[in-house]
Formats: sequence, C-alpha cells, structure tokens
Amino acid sequence: MSDVFSLDVYKVFSLDIRLPEEQRKPKDFGLVRSQQIMIQFLYRKKEHVATEKFLLFVHQESISLNQVHLKEDGSYEMDLFGCLNTESMVRSFSWAQWDSINQSLYYIHYRKPQLIVEGEEPEEGREEELNPTLSCLQFHDDMPHETVLNIPLNLPQLSKKSLPCGGYEDDPIPLRVHDCSLDLQVVCDPKGLVCICHHYLYQPVKPPMTEARNLEELSTTVHFAYSVTLLHHGCVIHCVVPGILWSQARAMKPTFALYGDQHMIVYAPGLFTHLLDIGLAHEPCCHILMSCTLPGIPSYTSHLVPLLQYGNTVTVDLPTLDLIPLTVTTGHLVETFKCDHSLENQLAILHYFLVHQGDLETVTELLMFVAEHPVKLSVPQLLQEVIIAGAFAAAQRNLPADAMSLVALLPLSTITHVFELEVKVNRQSMSLNQETLWNTEMMLLSPQQRLVPYRVDMWTRLWDQLTRRTGKEQRPRFRPSLVADKLMVSLVCYQPEALSRSSTPLSPGTSLVGSGTLADLAAIAGTRKVSGMDVLPFYEVESCTASKQEHVISVNLRELSMHLLKNSSKQSPMHVHVVATRYVAAQLEMSKHLCQLLCQCAAVDPHQEQERGFALVDQLDEERRYVLFSLLERYYFAVGLMAFPLPQGFTSFFTYLGYRTLSFSMFLQYLQRNVFELQVDVMKIIMADTEDTQEGVKKKLRLLLFLPRSRAKRLLNQWSHPVSLMIRAREHALNILSGVEGTQGRGHPAHKAKTAHVSTRGLAAFPSADRLSPLDTFLDLLTAKASLAELDFGLLIEATITSTDEFLG
Repeated sequence: MSDVFSLDVYKVFSLDIRLPEEQRKPKDFGLVRSQQIMIQFLYRKKEHVATEKFLLFVHQESISLNQVHLKEDGSYEMDLFGCLNTESMVRSFSWAQWDSINQSLYYIHYRKPQLIVEGEEPEEGREEELNPTLSCLQFHDDMPHETVLNIPLNLPQLSKKSLPCGGYEDDPIPLRVHDCSLDLQVVCDPKGLVCICHHYLYQPVKPPMTEARNLEELSTTVHFAYSVTLLHHGCVIHCVVPGILWSQARAMKPTFALYGDQHMIVYAPGLFTHLLDIGLAHEPCCHILMSCTLPGIPSYTSHLVPLLQYGNTVTVDLPTLDLIPLTVTTGHLVETFKCDHSLENQLAILHYFLVHQGDLETVTELLMFVAEHPVKLSVPQLLQEVIIAGAFAAAQRNLPADAMSLVALLPLSTITHVFELEVKVNRQSMSLNQETLWNTEMMLLSPQQRLVPYRVDMWTRLWDQLTRRTGKEQRPRFRPSLVADKLMVSLVCYQPEALSRSSTPLSPGTSLVGSGTLADLAAIAGTRKVSGMDVLPFYEVESCTASKQEHVISVNLRELSMHLLKNSSKQSPMHVHVVATRYVAAQLEMSKHLCQLLCQCAAVDPHQEQERGFALVDQLDEERRYVLFSLLERYYFAVGLMAFPLPQGFTSFFTYLGYRTLSFSMFLQYLQRNVFELQVDVMKIIMADTEDTQEGVKKKLRLLLFLPRSRAKRLLNQWSHPVSLMIRAREHALNILSGVEGTQGRGHPAHKAKTAHVSTRGLAAFPSADRLSPLDTFLDLLTAKASLAELDFGLLIEATITSTDEFLG
C-alpha cells in the first residue's frame, strides 16, 4: 500500500519465494486502485505444471481469473513474463471469500428482483432496488468452474457510493474482500456442512433500556446481533444482545469457528461465548449460551480467527499474531449450569455431556447441584433430559454399523424446537431464536446438473443432507409421549394377578430378549461392565407375577418397532428389532442409573449402607428420608412422563418411603392420585407396623379400600382381628344372599356326617327351647339360598360370638 494523492491505494505485487533471498524482487502488476485488492493462487493437485492460475479481486469492480506461464531452467529460477488468458469471473461484487480447502469462491452481487406476475412492469419514477445474492463458484483441477449456489440474502440497504464505516479492514484468514459495512463469513466442512455467518449492529426505533448513568450514554447503545444460516439443515439462527455501547460494539468482531464434529463456537471478546449445535449428526436444537470468560484468552484479544492446520481449537489474534487456544472447558460449562437460571440452557448442557461427550461423572456433579433444590419446578424436566439423552447415547454406542441409519428415528432430547431462548449472563440479556428456510435445495445445483453428474464432493453431500432433513425423505423421531398416552389407558386396565410372564411377550417372533425378563434386557444393554455399578437401595424383585415394569417395556418395544418399520423401508425387520430392543434396554439401564445417582445425591449410598429395602428406610434419619423422598418423587414424575420403565422393586420402596415420610392424610392423597401403589409386600409391613388400636384399625381399613378385591381378601385372612373376622363373615353372607357361589363349595364336597349332624341337632348356635334365636333365623335363611356345603358355619358363628362379646363388653 502506498500514498498517492493523499489517498490510500492498493497495488498488486508477486514474489517468487523459490529464488534465493538476495534475488527476490517484487514484480509490480501495474494495477492501482483505491478499492481493496487481493490476489489468491489456486491450489493445484498436479505437480510441475507450467501454468498457474490466480484470482484477482478488486472490490466493487471485478473478480478475474488469470493464468501465468512460468519458465524453469536448470537452476530452478522462474521468471514471470506476463499474464495470459485473463477471464472475468464476476463484474461487480460487494463481498467475496475464498475457501482454500474446497477451492470455492463465494461472492455477493446484486440482482433485479423477479416480477411476481408475468408481464408486470415496475412503477415509473420509482428507484429500482437490487436484491443481494450470495453465489458460489466451484473450481476444479481438470474441469471448468461451475456455479453451485445462489441464495438470496436479507441485508440492510447500504449506500454503494461511499463507505459508511470509513474504510477497509484486511481479512487474510480466511481471505475476504469487503468493506467494513458488511461482516459476513462462510464456514464449511467437506462433509457437507455449510454455514453463512453474518454479524451486524442496529439501533431499534426505541433505544433499549440499560443501566446507563445518563441519557446521553443510553442513546448511544445499539443491538449487537448475528445470524447463522445452516444450509445443511435448512434453517437460520438469530441472536440479539441489546444495550451495547456503540464505542464498544463497533470494535467487536465475533469469531465463527467449527468446534468438534457437532458444534460451532461464536466468541465475542468481552461479551459472550455461544456453542451452537449445528452438526450433521442430528437437527440443531441444543444451543448453549455462556459468558465470554474462557480460560487461556488474554484480555487484549480483539479478532480471533481459526487456524485449520492446528485444528479448530487454535486461533490467531490478527492484530498481534498470537496463537490463542479457543476451548470451552468442562469447568466453564459446569459454572454456567450452576449460575444460569435458564432451563433451556441447562438442558442443552446436559445434552452436551451425555450425547457428545459421554461424561457421566460431570452429569453426576450437575445432578448433585440440582439435588440441592429438589422442589424447583425445573427438576423433573432436567431429569427427563438425563434419561432421554442418556438412553440415546447408550443405544447409539451399542448398535451395529449397518443399523446406524435408524438412529435418526430415536428420541434425542426433550428440546425438539428452538422458538425463543433468553439468557442473562453477567447482567447482560441475550435472546436466540431459530427459523426454518423453505425450499433450500432449490438454491443448490442438483447432483445430476453438475459438470460430472453425481461426482462426490461437499455440494453433493450437502444436497443429500438437505434431502434427508427437509425433503420427502424426512422422517420424524419417535416421541415417548405416544407411549405415555397409551399407558394412561392400558395401565388402568392392568391387572397383575390375571397375567403371567408367558402371556405378556416383549416382542413378536424370534426375540433377542430371550425369556423376556428385565435381567435379560439389562444384559443386552451392556453397560454393566463393572459388577455392582448400579446398586440400588432396594431389592430388584417384584411380589406380583407380571410386573408393571414389564408391561411398560412391552408397550415401548411394540410402539418403537412399529415406528421404525413405518419410517425405514430400506432396512430389514431384523435391524429394526435390534435397534428397538437395544434402545428399550438402554431405557431400563438409564432409568436404574439415574435412580442410583439420585440416591447418592440424597447421601444414601447403597455401597456404604448396611441395610437395603424397607429396613434401610427405617434406619434413615428424618432429614435424609425427606430429601430422598423429594428426589425420588421428581424421578417418578420424570420417568412416568417419558414412559420409561421403573426398576423392579422401586414401587414398593417408594411407597413405604412415602409412608414413613408423609403424614397419614397426605399419604392417602398420594394413594388417591395413584402415585403410590400398595403391593403385597409393602402392605404387609404397613399392616404389621400399625397397632390394632381404634385409630389404627381405621387406618388399616382405609388402606384396604385401595386394594383390589382379591389382594384385600388375602390380607384380611392374615389379619387376626375381630374387625377382619366380621368383614369376612359379612362378605360371605352377602355372597350367599346375592346368589354368588361360596368359596367353601368350590372343590369341597359336602360331608354326610356333618350334614346328618346338622339335620338332627338343628342350626341353633345358641340352643333354646323353641330354636327361634336371631342367628337361627338367619342361618335358616342362608340354607334356603345355598347348600350346606357352601356355608362356612365356623366363620359365621365365630363372627357372631365376637360381635356379641364386643357388644356385651
């Protein structure tokens, strides 16, 4: 750059670096412009070529492709003697970027808007507006270049005669040609990932409210905003940070860089750090908004750009050329989770550690923090994210390679759509939303229209990705709420006493589940590599023949298998069954693992406790018992809403824990709302724990009313109390009088000796001269309704005597 007529001008020079240092002299192309000029040589795959090509950028004027012939003698000297075959690529452009990895040229030019109605003419006297369009030229080593992308942009209308920002800023990495009125960058990956990142400032009609000290400072604040258009997902992400001082905002340049395989990091020095979920593995849904205080970044940095040869975590600060790592540490994410009150942000952090990092230790640390405030309304949703994301990650790890395409149909996260995400970081609020683009594939050159049809490169992969995500081949993920809705109906009719394991198969046909027990599913999950890793504070057994958990697993497996079959026509049924079985097994394992983690959060570690089950509940102090109940209550709600199976033995343990923690009136309310279930084992210990006082008898009778008839009768037979005796006698008499066959008559033939004795002596329980006692009359009435073999005289007489003694006493 030199000074000509007191103006900054650009000149073009070339230098042969293969010459000795003393012979290197710059070659002047003789091109002088006040607009920005850049030159870029194309990368060739072939070696020892006599012709080199380079692009010459002149801002607002043209982009030309030039060929240079090089002479090489025995001393390897090369002399530049002229440019040949100059070809004009673009006549006028406002912005351009060169992608050295994919040999692609992006540029923005202006087009006339297409008329909506054919034959319509523009209004006279109205200035014609030009719409900005982003295009891309793809260069090849052995073929001509081709236009592969044309996408309209929504950019502010800027004056084309002057530079509103005051000049140019050179951006060599990546090479961009533009003035400082437009900050735009294309970030892409050869796998088929293309992102258009646009940073801009604007001031709304009404200035934003900030903590400014005076009105003058308030009026100079602007909105700091950016948008990331994800072509591979057909959507755009908008982010706005209001109330930034103009003097601070104009000096900020955000960094857009790919971070790992699934994320993009957006870093604004002194303002924020965003981790956007934009990769190809799944749809964008779990974005993380954090503060700008990343470790290892000095305070003086102003413009960081990624260096590809060092990976996507090393950047260079262009003003100082210092190498600076751009890394989001686990500690920073944990601190954000604890300090942030945004539920969506916390869900996204849990998703990041479970699905993308597989870091269960950090998830345990986060759950410890959640357990400190178990009564928060957000706790069940956080637990839902743990089991959904954890089951997805576990099933994905254990699937065979030929069945991985079905992973796109499994539930991924509780965050399905990003409508509006608002977060406040360091007293600075920021909002993020996501919108869908329509007909994104129409902006691309289809594979059959390429110079070499279906030649695999970044653009064909992008086309395939768009077809899968937004086209006719788009397939919805399975929703656990469908299973939860079906369970609301089926569990009402569920009768464990009437079922057996043989009548409730887990899946049709040849099953990988084997016998269909829960232990077999746990073995399939393959996550119990260490013995006793998920030891629970209760015994994993059920007292009924067919457990409720087995029914939930059966419904999950059936519904998921049907969903996979409907949406995977190219996969064999065997692959469908493998994926469904592995996912249901992962559901069970994640449910058990979360239960064990929450028990540890409540300071109840089964590895250290001497007792388990009901005995463990009895020895817990009141405070630990309350914390454990609060956490397991949230766990029960979360698992139920996601239709996940509960561990065997949890229902009885949770019911007894509630019985020992809550008051009896509150315990009855939980029973009325079907939160607790009175299984036989827990009912026996509650009946034994309750004394046979007047108040205790009332409590037992109220609990018996919640039981099924057959279960209540068995418990009444084991309760040696006059009230139990009278209830059984009344029920027996009621069955006889109503015509229901008595229990004594089934399979028990009448004894002739007993019949003869009754006929000779009569039916008098209290013998009298005329045999007209009330009991005699009642027994005569019963014998008229049923045979003698069906009557349980012992029960009736004993109940009468007990009732009389109680009345006389």
